[in-house]
Amino acid sequence: MNVRELPRIIDLSCVKAQSTLQERELMVRLAKEHNFVCCFSMPCFTEWLVNELKDCPQTVVGAPVGFPSGADLTSTKVQTALVQQQLGCQEFDMVINVGALKDKNYKMVQDDIMAVREAVAGKIMKVILEVPYLSEYEICKGAEIVAKCGATFVKTGTGWGPTPTTVEHIKLLKSVVGNSCKIKAAGGVRTLRQIEEMIDAGCERFGIGVNSTISIMKEAGIISE
Repeated sequence: MNVRELPRIIDLSCVKAQSTLQERELMVRLAKEHNFVCCFSMPCFTEWLVNELKDCPQTVVGAPVGFPSGADLTSTKVQTALVQQQLGCQEFDMVINVGALKDKNYKMVQDDIMAVREAVAGKIMKVILEVPYLSEYEICKGAEIVAKCGATFVKTGTGWGPTPTTVEHIKLLKSVVGNSCKIKAAGGVRTLRQIEEMIDAGCERFGIGVNSTISIMKEAGIISE
């Protein structure tokens, strides 16, 4: 991997409950300096983020949908996606209904995804399984549904889960989706080695918090100590 290309495969994120203005400002500065592919804040800060990045055409703004539980009403998810699209978001990261998946209510999971997919038709959509809460079978079934719905990416997690995404998760997802959709890893990606191993396993995009991204960029020699 050419480490200089790292910013084009990392979505910078400030999507924790405790994310501060200082962190968001740092995210914007990093995006402008290194042309990161996408930035995410929580929905209440989306308008601010779009305005801050209006002169940075290389970086698009992403919209969290259903963060972090995925248990919102489908109509709420659709409205959240539509409002953020109107504000200028070009990518949409939606959390599935995790409980419905675990209940084997696959129609509810699929209908939920499709409603948001139709609302943002033509835009990049990443569907989050939240793998820390799922069995291997549930991960496979969820990935199968995501691919069937025509999502651009199947994504491992929100970063709010109790355990990190692993290389084994990426390999499992790749075995299910093949080339029918791409894979995004998020939650616990902290080192350049992890990124390289996940790329080898089939991952094409990463969601990483600002501080961890800075650490990885230093490790790669892109940012000086």
